[in-house]
Amino acid sequence: MVDRKHGPTRDRWERGIRNHALDLIRNCVIVETQPEQLWQTLKAGTVSTNVHLRELHNFCLAMSWLPWPIIPQRQWPKIKYGVKRAITREEHLRIVERENNLETRAFLELCWHLGGSQSDIACLEAENIDWKSRVIGYARKKTKSMAFIHFGEELEKILRQLPANGLLFPRLAGIEEKHRAKEFRRRCLGLGITGVTLHSYRYAWAERARKCGYPERFAQEALGHNSKAVHRAYARHAQVTLPSLEKYERQATEDQIIPLWNQQGHIVDDSGVCATNG
Repeated sequence: MVDRKHGPTRDRWERGIRNHALDLIRNCVIVETQPEQLWQTLKAGTVSTNVHLRELHNFCLAMSWLPWPIIPQRQWPKIKYGVKRAITREEHLRIVERENNLETRAFLELCWHLGGSQSDIACLEAENIDWKSRVIGYARKKTKSMAFIHFGEELEKILRQLPANGLLFPRLAGIEEKHRAKEFRRRCLGLGITGVTLHSYRYAWAERARKCGYPERFAQEALGHNSKAVHRAYARHAQVTLPSLEKYERQATEDQIIPLWNQQGHIVDDSGVCATNG
């Protein structure tokens, strides 16, 4: 299974297969494995054990190494992930103010403003920045889909301080994902901040977008249409007070609402219809 994986996913599998809970079935003949053995493994393991064992089980079925499921699909225990939360603005500011390394500080600022995954942000290059359109565009490492995010004056000040060519974060780009995560965790523990990871910046971006009334389709374009962060924030987590229609119409009349432009140079209205740029 590990040989079929790539990048960070492969790293997670390499760690996963070393899980001691799997020692209970590691030397068992696949076709002779009993349901009780899998139940004991699941009970002794963690959420990660459940995830990896499910995929292994399904792979064996797909390869016809098993004539039928050892555990029926509906009988597998539900996967219950731990609570994930967004990092708050106050927490972010405390971490940045405490950070002495200028590269790491700029990296955290981009995580806050762009909401990208840590690997995507760490590997950004100067060539990803379109200064004329004030847009940062890059291909996501996980899905290979393109992300395009318009940046404002605050982020522009930070970008101007970074290398004009090549990688924006040369040191961080060469560090493995798990080491960047551990470094960030140490910073948080030193400040007494718990319950957040670098991925919390992604949740924070989505929740900030929801709270300020940023259209969901805009957020999906920025973070990816399959982003769990967007789905979670827009589904239930972010608390938002809707503006009155009168106020929204007045802002539109005063050109205070930024229209969505597609790559063909057309404005997309709320119904999804494109109007030719006059």
